[in-house]
Amino acid sequence: MPNWELKHCCKHEQVVFLATLGVCAVVILALWRTVLLLPFKLVTVFIHEASHAIACKLTCGHVEGIQVHADEGGTTQTRGGVYWFILPAGYLGSAFWGMVLVLASTKLLTARIAAGCLVVTLIVVLFVAKNWTLRGLCIGFIAFLAIVWILQETTKIRILRYIILFIGVMNSLFSVYDIYDDLISRRVNHSDAEKFAEVCPCPCTGVGWGVVWGLISFLFLCGATYLGLVILS
Repeated sequence: MPNWELKHCCKHEQVVFLATLGVCAVVILALWRTVLLLPFKLVTVFIHEASHAIACKLTCGHVEGIQVHADEGGTTQTRGGVYWFILPAGYLGSAFWGMVLVLASTKLLTARIAAGCLVVTLIVVLFVAKNWTLRGLCIGFIAFLAIVWILQETTKIRILRYIILFIGVMNSLFSVYDIYDDLISRRVNHSDAEKFAEVCPCPCTGVGWGVVWGLISFLFLCGATYLGLVILS
């Protein structure tokens, strides 16, 4: 049985992990509305929409297309599947994959695997993308990850683990921030949470579901932080 108890803290690698995660979070929140983060935000939108698509496939539905727009919006056209399972999968899926990427960043081997999986996913999506924003995003990010990988393997610029960590933290924070932005700051009536409130028999509003999803997303990030420390201990 694996032991998930944190017995030793804080070694050098653990301190670096915590500090880097904290710096990533501060940078992301500080630059959230700037053009500097736009490519990474579009990747998080893609992962959000891909999570809807995965949920659709898991419930025997058909994915007709995925779009990511330059204004940071996105759509996933589905047919069939379990709607109440597909709707929350966008935000919760983003938080889950964020946790996976944060944990993958703790070791170089798993960071390489994560980067490879991202590249393969982007190549697949490149051929099914419905608009040029998503196609351009796929091509650009494949090239970006390839450059980072080459630098990692051939020079002393070894930043692959930090890039994977940054993408992971951004996905985790995207879920929390976007839920707040859609449901509290701007009250977007066609948000996933508002749609879910319409189909779910539970007496809960879209804001209520948004808060629940936001808390779950935050717990994913906390869990990733704790498990990352355990792995590095």
